[in-house]
Amino acid sequence: MLHGEDGGQLQCSVAVEHLNAAGQAIKRLVIRKASVLLGRNEFQELILQVHDGKVPQNYTLKEFKLFTKFAKDGKCTVKLLPDNIQVLISNSPPDQLNIFLKTLSIKHQVWQTSKPMSDREKLKACLPRSFETISPLQQKDVQKANELRIKLPSKGLTDQTNKMAGTGQQVKRSRTDCEFSPVRANPIKKRVLTLPKACKLNKEQAAVLSAVLSGKNVFFTGSAGTGKSFLLKRIVGSLPPKSTYATASTGVAACHIGGTTLHSFAGIGSGSAPLEQCIELAQRPGVRQHWISCHHLIIDEISMVEAQFFDKLESIARSVRRSTEPFGGIQLIVCGDFLQLPPVSKGKEKARFCFQARSWRKVIQVNMELMDIRRQTDQSFISLLQAVRVGRVTEEVTAKLTESAYHRVERDGILATRLCTHKDDVELTNENKLKQLPGSMHVFEAVDSDPALVKTIDAQSPVSRVLHLKVGTQVMLTKNLDVQRGLVNGARGVVVDFELGKQVLPRVRFLCGVTEVLKPERWMFKAEGGLYLSRQQLPLKLAWAISIHKSQGMTLDCVEISLARVFECGQAYVALSRARSLEGLRVMDFDPRVVRADPDVLLFYRKLRKERLLMQASMDEFVGKNIKENLW
Repeated sequence: MLHGEDGGQLQCSVAVEHLNAAGQAIKRLVIRKASVLLGRNEFQELILQVHDGKVPQNYTLKEFKLFTKFAKDGKCTVKLLPDNIQVLISNSPPDQLNIFLKTLSIKHQVWQTSKPMSDREKLKACLPRSFETISPLQQKDVQKANELRIKLPSKGLTDQTNKMAGTGQQVKRSRTDCEFSPVRANPIKKRVLTLPKACKLNKEQAAVLSAVLSGKNVFFTGSAGTGKSFLLKRIVGSLPPKSTYATASTGVAACHIGGTTLHSFAGIGSGSAPLEQCIELAQRPGVRQHWISCHHLIIDEISMVEAQFFDKLESIARSVRRSTEPFGGIQLIVCGDFLQLPPVSKGKEKARFCFQARSWRKVIQVNMELMDIRRQTDQSFISLLQAVRVGRVTEEVTAKLTESAYHRVERDGILATRLCTHKDDVELTNENKLKQLPGSMHVFEAVDSDPALVKTIDAQSPVSRVLHLKVGTQVMLTKNLDVQRGLVNGARGVVVDFELGKQVLPRVRFLCGVTEVLKPERWMFKAEGGLYLSRQQLPLKLAWAISIHKSQGMTLDCVEISLARVFECGQAYVALSRARSLEGLRVMDFDPRVVRADPDVLLFYRKLRKERLLMQASMDEFVGKNIKENLW
């Protein structure tokens, strides 16, 4: 079984089109809320059933093509070739669709190994009509499908497999397509099929996902490295795309979860205008549509959202949606750690945290905290970070961090990345270090989908528009390319040479031991009005220095930190918690006074834990009473 997932059904929107010989739709049926099931009929043939809640429509899956380019957006098309019918699936939770399509593809290939009944045999069988939901994908199905793929030569495939492989007609696909997408004609190497693997959630993460799927307004928190971003991606993948808006307080955080900034979603500029004016701005046609169609609003890095702005959003939601419910009836999924970076203060007045907003308690129904740290494995380093997180600096913590100034974290020509508190220091350090390197400079310019909106792209992109590289440049990977081999977002490396061909490309040696020639990758961003933007660039950035703000969510193998210019509560903790281990960390000029936690935040977390313990105690008491009653 696939971690409790049923790969044979979808909840989504469906359009069934009957096509003429020219491929034009002559009849169209649209079902906004449909159930799509995979099953078998009385002859054990594979069936796609589309149900509108009243009358199911059954389609036999003998010969078909899958178009899965937009599967990550919850969309795909199944084209039934003999009947010239296409089933257009949309607004499906992407994770569910991923498993469904793989189940369909593998089950079909396995079915091909059995001998189909002829029309005459079917008539003679006189079997009553039936539909049985397909069994979940098993390892034996995958083995059979792989055996079939090995046996069949690249050319001269059977008619059905030919159609399935997309050799009859080119099927467009992107590099980010699901691995079961139709392959190009005459493939050189066939990919080995595997069971769909969803990285398993731990108990705490599964409880958060369960609360979200039950429709509750959830705030979940946890210290650095507890897998908050990983869980958010799973939540995004489990909700219908059309009504789910993933946002974050910063552009970089929004890019991590494939969303947009909270300000961009709200459509009210900086939000500093009076409430009445903000409501007017939110009533504009393109912006209003966001507010009306949104059923699930995700906000990441909530610690940097100011209380007044949150209250404004809550009032706008009720006004635009004409609803008296908190946040206008939108389900809120809010994530972040208030002990990390605080909201930016405007003027002399201290910015208030989101949990201090008037509407916070009436909006948020469930508070949950992730406790299991995954980034670091050394228990003594975890304890050190936990102490720093709450602003507690013992003699032991001071000794360890002072001692780290002598750590030799450099290896194989890869130097430590310096984390800086100020953006200007980062740019100056990287520019100067690059100039000091000998050899010729190679310039790599990004290809943007809309050069007129370069500022919008810059705000969300983890890579710059122009990248300068020489041999010896210290670089950092900005995208997960191959997790198994250690090529992950934040992986450190050094440029060892350049491959000269049609395109000059850098060869990078990474700290994980892999040397790789890197090619341009594409990032997609959401802008106002539902517009999609993209940037194509090398997945690298200069890594002599990066800012603490830009490092949020990253895991760094070798890092050097100067905490002398720390100016915010939580900033020292954010910087230190980027390190994977104490051995890979060097802290310059450590001063215990820079480690500070906001007293209001500490009080909030104390209350949160107290409430959780009280709830747990009452649950234990309830369970205990029930057991006693049943015993009597």
